[in-house]
Amino acid sequence: MSGLAAFGSGSADELRCSRAGCRSDATVAVNWRNPKIHPVDRVKVWLACDEHSEYLRDYLQTRGFPVAVSSIGASVVLPETQATS
Repeated sequence: MSGLAAFGSGSADELRCSRAGCRSDATVAVNWRNPKIHPVDRVKVWLACDEHSEYLRDYLQTRGFPVAVSSIGASVVLPETQATS
């Protein structure tokens, strides 16, 4: 599977934000992993609109998950654990 096909229909015009109740077009990918259950090479992806990208990133970071926001379809490598600030 390549490119946007991994996100469903394969059409950027149909990609929607993953925030509950939001039907806005997705503009970024929120890449994350739960280190307690996912191997280092496993990256899960939520799509987000401009309004919810920070909310979704903060939601995951608060739980201690490694997270990175990128353009949709970009390849991302997450650290083994979340960086502490």
